[in-house]
Amino acid sequence: MTADTSIAPESRAYRDTLGRYASGVVVVGARADDGTLLGFTCQSFHSASLDPPLVLISVDHSSSTFPLIRATGRFSVSVLGHRHRDVASVFARKGVDRWSTVPRTDTASGNPVLTDSLMWLDCRIDTEFAVGDHDLVIGRVLEMSPPEQDADEPLLFYRGGFHRITPPHATD
Repeated sequence: MTADTSIAPESRAYRDTLGRYASGVVVVGARADDGTLLGFTCQSFHSASLDPPLVLISVDHSSSTFPLIRATGRFSVSVLGHRHRDVASVFARKGVDRWSTVPRTDTASGNPVLTDSLMWLDCRIDTEFAVGDHDLVIGRVLEMSPPEQDADEPLLFYRGGFHRITPPHATD
């Protein structure tokens, strides 16, 4: 069945409309075979399956970093807290040494993760699908941070900017 594209929304209007959906923010990272640390900010991250443990990231075809990560066959995901607003901005820029200014550690497979992230996962690329102008990448979770509680709030992306959760009032 072919979709009717005659009623497709204009690209900017579509982006603005979807911007009303708040999403978490993560840093996707990897270590290239030559030791180079790679990474980028991503807001399209989801749990895909509990058994087996799978996650999904959506990556724009124009990404210059993801082809390098793809070549490693693996990636890490560090979930950012509100205190990581600057980290998210640094990892969204091109041409900067993204990992030099953040505290990090390496997973068993050698991928970098932010040591003070809300949580992290280390994944092997399982499956990829080209969909429109993005690739949907399914990662099989091989290792993860312990399920500890963190005092920081998650960093949210909403309507083109970073936001935080406002705690409910004590009377709510």
